[in-house]
Amino acid sequence: MSAFVLIRDAVLGLGGDNPLISLAVATNVLAGMTGSASGGLSIALSTLGDTYLQLAEANGINPELLHRVAAIATGGLDTLPHNGAVITLLAICGLTHRQSYLDLAMVAVVGPFIALAVIIVLGTFIGSF
Repeated sequence: MSAFVLIRDAVLGLGGDNPLISLAVATNVLAGMTGSASGGLSIALSTLGDTYLQLAEANGINPELLHRVAAIATGGLDTLPHNGAVITLLAICGLTHRQSYLDLAMVAVVGPFIALAVIIVLGTFIGSF
């Protein structure tokens, strides 16, 4: 689709010379759109995996680090309010989004974003670990 090509090109331009940043953004956005970590990861790697692998090789980034960033990036926006697991959890607990989504967001969205930022910084300066 032409819209996907526009989004892909915009995401590939993020992060300057560091493909880890654009991969993290792309994977997070796709996970958020699908409401699924595995869905976001599978779409990101099937449609953009070869491109990011080439960018990683050109920038001397270990493919293991690239995969680690992609896997961690799925754990951010996948837990938006429309996620099926969030809806099920709240229904089982007898809570509403208004009552408890802030707590869920802190644990399941903010925490993974912090971890992702740390991994990108460490991976950029130290390499794969």
